[in-house]
Amino acid sequence: MNKSHQKNGWMVFFLPVCVLILIDQVSKLLAAHFLKGQPSLGLIPGVFELFYLENRGAAFGMFKGRQLLLAVLALAITGFAAWICIRVLPSTRQYRPLQVVCIMLSAGALGNMIDRLWHHYVIDFLYFSLINFPVFNIADVYVCVSCAALIFLILFRYREEDLQRLR
Repeated sequence: MNKSHQKNGWMVFFLPVCVLILIDQVSKLLAAHFLKGQPSLGLIPGVFELFYLENRGAAFGMFKGRQLLLAVLALAITGFAAWICIRVLPSTRQYRPLQVVCIMLSAGALGNMIDRLWHHYVIDFLYFSLINFPVFNIADVYVCVSCAALIFLILFRYREEDLQRLR
């Protein structure tokens, strides 16, 4: 792989990651400004609400108080995803969905890591009250959608030969 391709690979990876992180961080700033200390705001009453919550753990409150561990894990995930996206995946249309998965997973991990390091908690504010689903944020959406997409791609999109070519 030549240096020009590596340089473009870094830009193709990190530029969208930064845009997605910006969207996540702005949404959290808005939630903190407008929702903190307020009752929930029912966008679809009884179904979907905006509800400010400070999550001091990871998904569903697990690993509470383990901010450094979670930050190191986010950096490791991002480093691995960047390596896969830039050094392993060919820059062809066939592997673009896997690139998007790497970008979204990294943006979600880094978006929540920024909160953990800056605030010592993650700002959550999206709540499906109909099913009493845990409160979450945009970065969580990135992580969940990218993981679901990865499973779908591996099970239904890529054949074993496609994945063998990556070795």
